[in-house]
Amino acid sequence: MKLKTYTDGGARGNPGPAAIGVLICSEDGEILLEHSDTIGEATNNVAEYRALIEGMRQAKELKAEELDCFLDSELVVKQLLGEYKLKNYNLQKLFDEVQKMKRQFQSTSFSHLGREEEYMRRADQLVNYALDEAKKKVRRGWQS
Repeated sequence: MKLKTYTDGGARGNPGPAAIGVLICSEDGEILLEHSDTIGEATNNVAEYRALIEGMRQAKELKAEELDCFLDSELVVKQLLGEYKLKNYNLQKLFDEVQKMKRQFQSTSFSHLGREEEYMRRADQLVNYALDEAKKKVRRGWQS
């Protein structure tokens, strides 16, 4: 079975509070899974990689054999395609994890899509939802 992941990661501040958004669709575009979560303090690039890794993990749980991964980070896509070199140790570890996970699928592809695309817009909304909800919890915690 072939699936598509649309992932986004973001940080408010760079680094700052960060979150991931994952949308997984069937080959014909049916949404199978939406996931968002905070990941603590991170940079935007770390969040982008963490979102991709989570998307790949979730796709494997959904029994994907082939995977098309769409990201809004052109930098991460170019790193994964070997067009840009990695200089950051933390990103290198995440890059290596993606390469390891890639072997679990018969085929994988990585493509850049802008936020204007419908599914990428939804992945971005999931990131912001997670960050907004985390902010509300912090505020409520201070009022206790």
